[in-house]
Amino acid sequence: MARVRYIGAEPVTVPELGRTVQPDELVEVPDNRFDGYVCQPGTWEAAEEPKTAAAGPKKSTPAAKPATTSKEG
Repeated sequence: MARVRYIGAEPVTVPELGRTVQPDELVEVPDNRFDGYVCQPGTWEAAEEPKTAAAGPKKSTPAAKPATTSKEG
């Protein structure tokens, strides 16, 4: 879970969290919703970004083979 800080002046009810958040309170939010909070810089600030590495190993894709040119002649 990621963490964000509510920087608004008044308490706010956040339905997604199921509770009221107080000014200057640090709250945990789902990693996949982190961007939805920090895109509101007048209301929320990032405290701890999502841990994408904890989600598992990255899927690797094979490297592309270089194109070969044939020489005729």
